[in-house]
Amino acid sequence: MTPTPERLSRIRHVVMDMDGTIYLGSQVFPFTLGFLELLRSKGIGYSFLTNNPTRSRADYLSKLSAMGIPCTPDQMLTTSQAAIEYVARHMPSVRRVYVLGTASLQDLFCSAGYILTDEKDPVAPDLLVVSFDTTLVYPRLCKAAWWASKGVPYLATNPDRVCPTEDSTVLIDCGSIQQCIEYATGRKADIVLGKPDPTMLLELEARLGLEPDQVAMIGDRVYTDIAMARNAGALPVLVLSGETTPALAAQACQEGDLVVQDLAAFGALL
Repeated sequence: MTPTPERLSRIRHVVMDMDGTIYLGSQVFPFTLGFLELLRSKGIGYSFLTNNPTRSRADYLSKLSAMGIPCTPDQMLTTSQAAIEYVARHMPSVRRVYVLGTASLQDLFCSAGYILTDEKDPVAPDLLVVSFDTTLVYPRLCKAAWWASKGVPYLATNPDRVCPTEDSTVLIDCGSIQQCIEYATGRKADIVLGKPDPTMLLELEARLGLEPDQVAMIGDRVYTDIAMARNAGALPVLVLSGETTPALAAQACQEGDLVVQDLAAFGALL
């Protein structure tokens, strides 16, 4: 169902998923830069929000800059940074952390003052953090499952099953690693951050002084991007340039969701 022109005219800020929405892997979509220029010409702000915690905010800013995509630190929202902020805000007693994640995520926790434990440390950590780990090795996965089985508080950075890629492979993401741990131990994560949890989007709306209906959330996944938009009261915009097929969109989308081919098609509506 296409929103009315009046509904679209309320949009003052657009939040975009990254992989599958503005680029695929290392290739920027040909319509991305034109869409951003359209937003600037209409006085509509924009931010990027990713569930991929394998890189720091600085890493993403460098990647976007190399693609010619203008972005400031305030416009870049990552689940890795959200995880650090969540632990600091809601779990102030945590000091020792077992991080099943990339060196970038581990460095972020170290920089925030946390002590990292490893698979050889016999003392239980205060917190288990499970993430999208492209450097995953078997002993570290087994130790994460061990701490999960022993009841250590357990936070996961995002629920994604796979990460989009243009390569001939399947990139196993954090949600699938959580499923592995759950199947082995019966334990689910206590907290799963990132999309579809609305916290990051709600905090952005509050920071910018915007009402939920003034924000559009664009992404290529129904169960993360579109669900987050619904949960935060923003306009959900599903693009078919990434993971979701037209057949899946027809099955999974709800009244009030907008389905378009890509960013250029949404720009035409704006």
